[in-house]
Amino acid sequence: MTTSRAVLLALPLVALGWIGMLLLVMRLAGAPAALVPFPPPGLLAQLPEGVAIADASRHSVTLRSDAPDFVAMLYRLGAPLVLPAGLPACLPAPDQPRAP
Repeated sequence: MTTSRAVLLALPLVALGWIGMLLLVMRLAGAPAALVPFPPPGLLAQLPEGVAIADASRHSVTLRSDAPDFVAMLYRLGAPLVLPAGLPACLPAPDQPRAP
Protein backbone atom coordinates (compact mmCIF):
# COMPACT_ATOMS: atom_id res chain seq x y z
CA MET A 1 0.00 0.00 0.00
CA THR A 2 1.44 3.36 -0.95
CA THR A 3 1.79 6.13 1.56
CA SER A 4 -0.74 8.39 -0.14
CA ARG A 5 -3.31 5.60 -0.24
CA ALA A 6 -2.74 4.86 3.45
CA VAL A 7 -3.24 8.54 4.29
CA LEU A 8 -6.43 8.68 2.22
CA LEU A 9 -7.77 5.65 4.06
CA ALA A 10 -6.74 7.00 7.47
CA LEU A 11 -8.27 10.48 7.11
CA PRO A 12 -11.93 9.38 7.30
CA LEU A 13 -11.13 7.19 10.30
CA VAL A 14 -9.41 10.08 12.08
CA ALA A 15 -12.37 12.38 11.32
CA LEU A 16 -14.87 9.81 12.62
CA GLY A 17 -12.78 9.25 15.74
CA TRP A 18 -12.58 13.01 16.38
CA ILE A 19 -16.34 13.48 15.98
CA GLY A 20 -16.95 10.45 18.19
CA MET A 21 -14.74 11.94 20.88
CA LEU A 22 -16.62 15.26 20.70
CA LEU A 23 -19.95 13.44 20.97
CA LEU A 24 -18.71 11.57 24.03
CA VAL A 25 -17.41 14.75 25.68
CA MET A 26 -20.70 16.53 25.07
CA ARG A 27 -22.77 13.62 26.36
CA LEU A 28 -20.72 13.04 29.51
CA ALA A 29 -19.34 16.44 30.48
CA GLY A 30 -21.46 19.00 28.67
CA ALA A 31 -20.23 22.38 27.48
CA PRO A 32 -21.20 26.04 27.82
CA ALA A 33 -22.83 25.88 24.39
CA ALA A 34 -23.89 23.28 21.83
CA LEU A 35 -23.30 23.35 18.09
CA VAL A 36 -25.99 21.57 16.07
CA PRO A 37 -24.82 21.11 12.47
CA PHE A 38 -27.56 20.77 9.86
CA PRO A 39 -30.47 21.35 12.28
CA PRO A 40 -33.79 19.87 11.21
CA PRO A 41 -36.54 22.24 10.07
CA GLY A 42 -38.54 23.51 13.01
CA LEU A 43 -35.88 22.84 15.66
CA LEU A 44 -35.68 26.49 16.73
CA ALA A 45 -39.46 26.78 16.98
CA GLN A 46 -39.57 23.77 19.34
CA LEU A 47 -36.91 25.00 21.77
CA PRO A 48 -38.23 25.28 25.33
CA GLU A 49 -37.82 28.32 27.54
CA GLY A 50 -34.33 28.61 28.96
CA VAL A 51 -32.55 27.76 25.72
CA ALA A 52 -30.85 30.73 24.07
CA ILE A 53 -29.85 30.93 20.42
CA ALA A 54 -26.26 32.20 20.45
CA ASP A 55 -25.74 32.01 16.69
CA ALA A 56 -27.59 30.63 13.70
CA SER A 57 -26.68 30.16 10.08
CA ARG A 58 -28.03 28.20 7.17
CA HIS A 59 -26.01 25.13 8.12
CA SER A 60 -25.74 25.23 11.91
CA VAL A 61 -27.09 26.69 15.12
CA THR A 62 -25.28 27.33 18.41
CA LEU A 63 -27.43 27.10 21.52
CA ARG A 64 -26.89 27.80 25.23
CA SER A 65 -28.72 26.41 28.23
CA ASP A 66 -28.10 25.57 31.87
CA ALA A 67 -30.62 22.71 31.79
CA PRO A 68 -29.11 19.42 33.02
CA ASP A 69 -30.74 17.42 30.19
CA PHE A 70 -29.81 19.94 27.47
CA VAL A 71 -28.06 17.45 25.16
CA ALA A 72 -30.74 14.77 25.52
CA MET A 73 -33.43 17.38 24.87
CA LEU A 74 -31.75 18.45 21.62
CA TYR A 75 -31.61 14.85 20.44
CA ARG A 76 -35.30 14.37 21.35
CA LEU A 77 -36.12 17.44 19.23
CA GLY A 78 -34.42 15.81 16.24
CA ALA A 79 -30.89 17.21 16.24
CA PRO A 80 -28.71 14.85 14.18
CA LEU A 81 -25.49 15.78 16.07
CA VAL A 82 -24.83 17.83 19.18
CA LEU A 83 -21.21 18.98 19.42
CA PRO A 84 -19.56 21.08 22.13
CA ALA A 85 -18.91 24.78 21.56
CA GLY A 86 -17.15 27.21 23.85
CA LEU A 87 -14.70 24.75 25.41
CA PRO A 88 -10.95 25.42 25.24
CA ALA A 89 -9.61 23.94 21.98
CA CYS A 90 -13.16 23.67 20.57
CA LEU A 91 -15.20 26.05 18.50
CA PRO A 92 -15.57 29.27 20.48
CA ALA A 93 -19.07 30.29 21.46
CA PRO A 94 -20.03 33.30 19.33
CA ASP A 95 -19.92 35.82 22.18
CA GLN A 96 -16.56 34.65 23.52
CA PRO A 97 -13.34 36.04 22.03
CA ARG A 98 -10.72 33.60 20.83
CA ALA A 99 -7.66 33.16 22.98
CA PRO A 100 -4.48 34.61 21.39
